[in-house]
Amino acid sequence: MTFVRSLIFAFWFYATMAVFGLFFMPFVLMNDRYVWVGMRTWSHAILFGLRWICGTRVKFEGLENLSQGPALLASKHQATLDTLLPVHFAKEPVFVVKRELQDTPVFGFYMKRGMIPVDREAHAKALKDMLRAARAAIAKGRQIVIYPEGTRQNLDAPPDYKSGVAAMYRDLGLPVTPIALNTGLCWAPNGFIRKPGVVTIKVLPPIPAGLSREDFMARLEAAIETESQALLPHHLQRMRAA
Repeated sequence: MTFVRSLIFAFWFYATMAVFGLFFMPFVLMNDRYVWVGMRTWSHAILFGLRWICGTRVKFEGLENLSQGPALLASKHQATLDTLLPVHFAKEPVFVVKRELQDTPVFGFYMKRGMIPVDREAHAKALKDMLRAARAAIAKGRQIVIYPEGTRQNLDAPPDYKSGVAAMYRDLGLPVTPIALNTGLCWAPNGFIRKPGVVTIKVLPPIPAGLSREDFMARLEAAIETESQALLPHHLQRMRAA
C-alpha cells in the first residue's frame, strides 16, 4: 500500500508543479513577488497530497524564534520536502541552491528569480558570487535559507557542515536562526517512497552575530544536530549514537 500511495503522490508532486508553475509564470514576469505566491500555493498542494495520499503530516514548532525582518536561516537537510516548507513561515525566503536546478523545466524558471545559485565547480568565484547575491537579497528585506551541509543527508549520516554558511554569517553580520527537522523519517533523501507519520520542522533560538568562525560553526552544528536527533524515535537515536 505504501508503494502505491507513493506512486500516486509522485504523480501529484510533478502534476501540481506543472499546473501551478505554468499558471503563475505570467504573473512572475510582471512582478517577482509572485514567485513566492506560486511557491506557497504549490507547497500547500504538496502538504495536502502528503496528508491525504501518504498519511504524512507536518508540524511547525518554535516559530516565535523567527525574525520579522532580513534574516539568515540555516536548516538541516534530509529531504526535498525541506526546501518546500520555509515559504510557510519565512518572509519571501531566498534559497541558496545548486546552479543545476536553474536548468530544470518549470521549477528552474522560479529558481532564476531572486534565488542564490551556487556553482560547486567554481570554488572561490562561487563564494564571491554567493555573498554578492546574499547582500542584494538582504538589502531587499528578504530572508535567506541555506542548507549548511549542501545536500540531503540520511538519518544516520555524520554531520558534514560546509564553510559557506560561516562566510555568509561573517559577511552579512546577522544572527543565524538554526532549523532542526526529522523529515527523513517519512521522505528519504533518495527514491520515491513516502511513509506515513508526523514530521517536525523546529525553528531554534538565533545564534548572535559577531562570533568567531570556530565558535559559530560549533554552536550551529551542536544546535541543529542535537535538536534534530531529539526529534527522532529512541531506537534511531541509539543507532546514530553508536
